[in-house]
Amino acid sequence: MFASIRKNYNHTIFASYGGYITQAIVNNFAPLLFLTFMADFDLTIDKITLITTVNFLVQLAVDAIAVKVVDRIGYRPCIIAAHVFAVLGLAGLALFPMVLPPFIGIMAAVVMYAIGGGIIEVLISPIVEACPTDAKASAMSLLHSFYCWGHVFLVVVSTAFFAVFGMANWRILACLWALVPFLNIFYFMLVPIYPIVAEGTKQMSLRELLGQKVFWLLLVMMVCAGASEQAMSQWSSAFAEKALGVSKTIGDLAGPCAFAIFMGTARALYGKFAEKIPLKAFMIGSSVMCIGCYLLASLTGSALLGLVGCAACGFSVGIFWPGTFSIAPGVLPGGGTAMYALMALCGDLGCSGGPTVVGMAANAAGGELRIGLLLAIIFPVGMLLLTAVLRDKKEA
Repeated sequence: MFASIRKNYNHTIFASYGGYITQAIVNNFAPLLFLTFMADFDLTIDKITLITTVNFLVQLAVDAIAVKVVDRIGYRPCIIAAHVFAVLGLAGLALFPMVLPPFIGIMAAVVMYAIGGGIIEVLISPIVEACPTDAKASAMSLLHSFYCWGHVFLVVVSTAFFAVFGMANWRILACLWALVPFLNIFYFMLVPIYPIVAEGTKQMSLRELLGQKVFWLLLVMMVCAGASEQAMSQWSSAFAEKALGVSKTIGDLAGPCAFAIFMGTARALYGKFAEKIPLKAFMIGSSVMCIGCYLLASLTGSALLGLVGCAACGFSVGIFWPGTFSIAPGVLPGGGTAMYALMALCGDLGCSGGPTVVGMAANAAGGELRIGLLLAIIFPVGMLLLTAVLRDKKEA
C-alpha cells in the first residue's frame, strides 16, 4: 500500500486536496466566531478586523520568505511544516486565550496557523502543476475547488456542532478541526513530489522575473483576485446577521456556506469544461458578474436579495485565483518557485486588504457593513480591466 502511494502522482493530488481543505479551515473558521469573540471577550469590530488582517499579512510575509527559502529546504519538509503550524494554530485558538489575555491569545494562534496557511498557499499549486497531467488548467481549477468544498464542510459541520452542543463549546470544535492537517502530515510524508520547473526549461532568476511586464500584471491581478474573494467571504456571516437581520444559523448557511458552494461549483465546472471554454473570456464574464453581486448585496433593501448577492458572488470569484495561476506558467514557463511565491504573496495581500477595507470602512460608518461592501467593488472592477489587458498577451 505505502509503495503504491510513493509512486502514484494521484496521491500527490489527493494530499494537495487535503492541503487546500486545511487552508479553508485556517482562513474561515475564526470568522464564524467573530460575533462570539465580540460577546465573550468584549472585542470591538476594529479588533475583530485585525484577526483577518493579521492572518493574511502573516501569510504574505511567509510568501515573501518562501521566494528564497523553499528551494533550499525542499518542498516536502516545507509542506509538512505547514501542516504542523496549522495544527498548532487551530488547537491554540482554543487553548491560548485561556492562558493569555484573550485577544493576545487569539492573535498568537492566528499567527501560528497563518504561517501554515502561507506555506500551503505557496506550495500546493506548483506541486500539482508539476504532476504529469495533461489538462493543467483543468487540474488547477479542480484543485482550488477543494478550498471551497473544505469551506462548505467547515461551515456545515460547525453549524451542526453549534446547534447540537452550543456556541459555548467552540474550543472543542477548534481542536477537532486541527485533526485535518494533523492527518495530512503523514500523507505528505509518503506521496511523490515532482520537479517544479520542467526538464529542458531554464528557471528564471528573481531579477529576470521582476523584469517581465506581464509578471507585474499577474501580480496585480492576484491582489484583485484575493480581495474580491475574501472581502465578501470573510464578512458574509456577520453581514447576513447584522445588516440583513437573519439568525446565526441562517447567516452561516446562506452567507459563507452558500458563497463557498457557488465558488466550488464554478471551479469544478471549469475543471470539467476547460477544453471548451476560453479561460480569459470566462474570467472577464466572471468579473462583470462579481461587480453586479457586490452592488446587489450592498444596495438592496431585501434580505433575500442581499443573500443572493453574497452567494452568487462565490460563483463569480471562483475562477479568479486558479485562473491567474493557470495563465502564469503559460506566459512565464521558467518562473518556478519565485513566481508562485510572489503571486501567492500578492494574492494574500488582496486577501488581507479586501476584508480590511470592508471592516475599516464599516467601522468609520458606524458599523454599517453595506458601506464597506460597496467600497470593495473596486477589486472586481480592477480584475475586469486587468484581464481585458492580459487577453491580448500570447503564451510563451
